[in-house]
Amino acid sequence: MKFRNWFLLILLFLCSGINAQIKNPVKFKFTVNDLGNNQYEAVLNATMESGWHIYSKDLPPDTGIPTEYKVSGKNIELIGKFTETGKKHEEFSEAFGGTIIYYSNAAGFKQKFKLKDPAKPADIIAEITYQTCDDRVCLAPNTLEFNQKVTPKGVPEAAAAETSEETKDSAKTIETTVESPVKEEITITETPKLDPKQLKIETLDFKKPLTDCGTASEKVDENYLTYLFLGFIGGLIALLTPCVFPMIPLTVSFFTKGNKNKGKGKRDAFIYGFFILLIFVLLSLPFHLIDGIAGNIFNEISTSVWLNIVFFIIFLFFAGSFFGYYDITLPSSIANKSSKAEEAGGIIGIFFMALTLVIVSFSCTGPILGSLLGSAITGSANIPMLLTFALAGFGLAWAIVFGLLALFPQALQSLPKSGGWMNTVKVVLGFVELALALKFLSKADLVSKTFLLKRELFIALWIVITIGLILYLFGLIRFPHDDKKPKISLTRKILGVLGIGFVVYLIQGLIPSDRPKLQLLSGILPPLNVSYFHDEKDGILGMHPEHDFFKAIEVAKKEDKPVLIDFTGYGCENCRKMEEFIWSEPDILPILQNDVVLASLYVDDKEELPEGEQTKIKVNDGQIRKVKTIGDRWSLFQEVNFNDNTQPVYVLVTPDGRVINPLFKGYNSDKAVFRKFLECGVNYYKKNK
Repeated sequence: MKFRNWFLLILLFLCSGINAQIKNPVKFKFTVNDLGNNQYEAVLNATMESGWHIYSKDLPPDTGIPTEYKVSGKNIELIGKFTETGKKHEEFSEAFGGTIIYYSNAAGFKQKFKLKDPAKPADIIAEITYQTCDDRVCLAPNTLEFNQKVTPKGVPEAAAAETSEETKDSAKTIETTVESPVKEEITITETPKLDPKQLKIETLDFKKPLTDCGTASEKVDENYLTYLFLGFIGGLIALLTPCVFPMIPLTVSFFTKGNKNKGKGKRDAFIYGFFILLIFVLLSLPFHLIDGIAGNIFNEISTSVWLNIVFFIIFLFFAGSFFGYYDITLPSSIANKSSKAEEAGGIIGIFFMALTLVIVSFSCTGPILGSLLGSAITGSANIPMLLTFALAGFGLAWAIVFGLLALFPQALQSLPKSGGWMNTVKVVLGFVELALALKFLSKADLVSKTFLLKRELFIALWIVITIGLILYLFGLIRFPHDDKKPKISLTRKILGVLGIGFVVYLIQGLIPSDRPKLQLLSGILPPLNVSYFHDEKDGILGMHPEHDFFKAIEVAKKEDKPVLIDFTGYGCENCRKMEEFIWSEPDILPILQNDVVLASLYVDDKEELPEGEQTKIKVNDGQIRKVKTIGDRWSLFQEVNFNDNTQPVYVLVTPDGRVINPLFKGYNSDKAVFRKFLECGVNYYKKNK
């Protein structure tokens, strides 16, 4: 999907010559419908490009930017409040610590009104303020204005024409003050001095930076390979469970018994491995069909309070099975039918042998697969493909092991014999299931805004679970299927010591600190603001950035440091992710604190500019964009100087206003890329100032 969107943008650029950096993924159409009985409806329909969304008017406080729709006119009286149409999506945001409500693909905004004097026409002015985001960036909030005249039936043409002339005169007044940021028609000073009254700064030439080091290329989505690897590891672990390990000699004997043709034996072994992989991949097919029927269903699952509670209970149930208190099995009739089908022989027999293996081992593999599927459903946007890769990795591990054993049956002699060690594996997995169950309970707690499971309480529960695992590994507690006098192997002792180290690591999260801790568990633990120690303070990670570019330049001249422009927003989720997960890193935060002057320019700051600095801007399709707030100003500043309207965007600038190195755009989970960007610019400035 991302590659397709980029291709379309490039194609649009080549065909029309429009600057591809200024994104405009939302198109509007304004109409006024006559409802009869002197009632009308001003309708503004929005269509969004794939992957983009705009927020609802019902957005909770302190999250994104809610959409505002206003209708006005001299001869009209509003009826009620404006309403929204379209399919609402609700999704919990860990960055905001709350549920965000938005529309994708299409949305409509309606406002009913009536004419105060039904014998006179009216000029209808519709104004919408909105913000657009995708999974990587957010665009600056936009305020657009639309105009349309309403002429009641039977109104004399002269009256309508008179109103029309008034509208034209008004439009001319607007036209003379309008300037287009895309065409860069804003007045530019002749000298390269930094004048706070000007938005276009000649020296800020991002196309010709002082150096090209630290180029930040867009991060390729690595989730597919990650889940393939996790599935592969899960498959290897499942091989060690009591349900699967005893199947090894049974399946090997299927290929060695009565098979004297070595060539056919090799072929059958490869086919057997292929069928195992195929069966696991086919298990993901229903998720693709579900996604095709209702593309938002996985998002609804991941943000549903009750479904997350159900997942929590299921994982507890899985843990009880691993501890040995009961078994999870499929109906015996299914396994019996598959076993009988093996007798068919040939390729069909091999397929049903593979199917029997998958079915019979379900009692042990079910919880492991459930963990993979549950984490994928709550972890990404392209969920069906993640599930396919996770299951493919799981099946690949089995295909390799069982295929090789079928190909080289003599290797069976070198495998360890079944014993109590397999039950140890199951119990360890039971503790893992308990820990993972808390993730779903935390999600339900956050979405419901009860905030009972604080970050510190979550960590404390993980410490208790890990201590229980340590006691088990050292033989201090036992479960139903354990030996009365278990032998504590070297492996169990090593795992126990690692568990102690993990407890020490977790304890750090219970100590108040200005810097985020337990970064390895980001995305699993509750967010930083859901904490017993959280206190709203000014500043970010102990820093107090400037919120005016020109003030930051003055500070940079005094301190002899470069300026890091941070185009951000109060409602920008990706900006919060950068601050919490990347800025806070110990090898990045000192650079931000000591080596640069941070200028955080909020493009959604609602504080109004003085009247003399407010203006209107004509944009594409004849729409009128208002610049009346501080946020509007910095949004326009970003567009005219850097031909970009996404957040977050980072720019390193010298105190005399020259761009040092290429821009860094969007959220990137690879901290090394952002660190390279910072170090490159800072080191260049120190060497060449």
